[in-house]
Amino acid sequence: MGNTQTATSFMQMVTAGDIQQAYREYVSDLFIHHNVYYPGDRESLLEAMIENHEQFPNKILDIKRTITENDLVVVHSLIKLDAEHDGVVAVHIFRFENQQIVELWDMTQAVDPDSPNENGLI
Repeated sequence: MGNTQTATSFMQMVTAGDIQQAYREYVSDLFIHHNVYYPGDRESLLEAMIENHEQFPNKILDIKRTITENDLVVVHSLIKLDAEHDGVVAVHIFRFENQQIVELWDMTQAVDPDSPNENGLI
């Protein structure tokens, strides 16, 4: 499995609630992340993902595009908390070592249905 497929599979598993399995399969023990809302260690983000899934078990992930360069994979997606939610656009940047995720950056922006930009965020 290549890094792009690993990144997208990880995101799909997390969305489906298979978070601990996704971590076991794809995330290095040396993993760090840059999400500003949690401490930067592996366990803190794992716990946050589990809590988020418990709060929003019907989350929908729609991956729009991926970009791969060397050890980095960028995933641009639309995430909806449920079918009625307008969603947030997310950009996840994964860094890999030895076919495992060792670092993650994520940025999100809420979809504004009243935006004057006819091109949208996706």
